[in-house]
Amino acid sequence: MPAAPVFVFIRRLAFSLSCSNDAFVPPFSPQLISTPMRTSLLTLVTTAVVAFSAVFTAHAEEEGFTQLFDGKTLTNWKKATENPDAWKVEDGMLVCAGERCHLFYSGPLAPFKNFHFKADVKTTPGSNAGIYFHTKYQETGWPKFGYECQVNITHKDPKKTSSLYGVENIADPGLKDNQWYTQEIIVKDRNIKLIVNGKVMVDYTEPENKPAFDKNFERRLGEGTFGLQAHDPKSVVYFKNLRVKPLK
Repeated sequence: MPAAPVFVFIRRLAFSLSCSNDAFVPPFSPQLISTPMRTSLLTLVTTAVVAFSAVFTAHAEEEGFTQLFDGKTLTNWKKATENPDAWKVEDGMLVCAGERCHLFYSGPLAPFKNFHFKADVKTTPGSNAGIYFHTKYQETGWPKFGYECQVNITHKDPKKTSSLYGVENIADPGLKDNQWYTQEIIVKDRNIKLIVNGKVMVDYTEPENKPAFDKNFERRLGEGTFGLQAHDPKSVVYFKNLRVKPLK
């Protein structure tokens, strides 16, 4: 059954159970149920209404997004050849912990140009990672192409979470380690927005005909894929619910 009719039915059921014994409201008559049982059922159904409402709202907000990670395997993802043990799948999460290694999306949705990307991220004390976009698969080294959205709350690097690394840097994102936050990346033509928990941290428009940053890092738009960074053995970072919506 579609979500909306189910939601309506549950709400009508809750209202019916809340009625007095003198009332009759579809889908059934509460006279047939004792008062203690009706109270228990009302509590149960009310809980269901609240839970279903949250799910229904979340579903509506995520319309148009496609999951990039199945929560179980590295299907559609490809590790760099250096230090591949730095990445693993654990309890529905992508977890990095080890020497430098980058994990690139290699599925059929790539390459991406204009898009809205979301991921839930959790850092641990002193950790550093990153989310690359408009990048390309690279066997070794720091990715040359595209931009990096920094992941760092308490690592010594002064460029903190949601910095457009080396371009527009954030000193304090207002976050804490060991707590999940939602990172959004929106690219539309030459504009980049980096958003944390609904707050815009970076709103950057790339100049026309921008040259490469240097010989090691392009730091300019084009098109490409996403890459996640394992930075060092002391940096343990968790990613889940990676999803994307193409934009025109």
